[in-house]
Amino acid sequence: MKTDAVTPADLARSVIAVPPLARARNGAVSIGENGKIVEWMAAGGVSTFLYGGNANFYNLGLLEYPLTLEVLSGIAPKDGWMIPSIGPDFGKALDQVAILKSFDFPTAMALPMASATRPAGVATGLRRLADAYGKPVIAYVRSETYLAVADIAALLADGVLASVKYAVERNDPAADAYLAALVDAAGTERIVSGMGERPAVVHIARFGLAGFTSGSVAIAPRLSMAMLGALKAGDVAVAEVIRAKFSAFEDLRDAQGQIVVLHDGVRLAGIADTGPLQPFLANLEDAQLGAIGVAATALREENARFTQRAAA
Repeated sequence: MKTDAVTPADLARSVIAVPPLARARNGAVSIGENGKIVEWMAAGGVSTFLYGGNANFYNLGLLEYPLTLEVLSGIAPKDGWMIPSIGPDFGKALDQVAILKSFDFPTAMALPMASATRPAGVATGLRRLADAYGKPVIAYVRSETYLAVADIAALLADGVLASVKYAVERNDPAADAYLAALVDAAGTERIVSGMGERPAVVHIARFGLAGFTSGSVAIAPRLSMAMLGALKAGDVAVAEVIRAKFSAFEDLRDAQGQIVVLHDGVRLAGIADTGPLQPFLANLEDAQLGAIGVAATALREENARFTQRAAA
């Protein structure tokens, strides 16, 4: 497992996978099933694994936290990079940092709070968390009111942040004055697109971001990695063709819940048995599973066809 400091090259090397966290029927984090998901992605060329929202770290208790970190350490590929998350509230994050210090992860992502925050307070909190950890952390920016551009630039310049996961939703990702200001203030080498394949083409081709995160890469790793490769090569047309293959499944995630559709979709695609979701989330109802299964299976089949063509 990668344990050395995070570099810009690390952020650009691989799609940053944000997979679900598989659990056994009794609710325990499953070593075997999570291992299957990681092995599947690693076989498709993925080397970076971020456990955050899709893994429901929002609802991960402190007593279960060290056990979960042990599982992630144990299933990490030799050259793989595992990133756990902390938070979302400051108190929980600070307690988790005390636990993280017993492990060799090079960084952790601070999950964003949905309320009870002010930009200056978030900036101060991230500084205190990184100081307590003794390592830089990753900021997850989902709203332009969460952190001020000047604060993000200062946090990056001061080594508080290893990177920024940018996930502010726009009807048109190309029309994003906040992202443009952030790029002007902080550069692009440590900022990654944080919303999957859909906005990644614009974020990388237009704004020059370092890479992108993906949940659907857990189903179609070779396709997602090929899209990253096309964007690195400047071939936007090819990247758009690949991106479109994710649309049906991503549309269902948008409509019925990003986390839950991915969690059950990985199981329905036959990658691994992801099991029950930890409360306060819940798995999909039976009536919803048919369409999810069709889209997830179709995406895996697209991945297989691409793999066969590439090998021919």
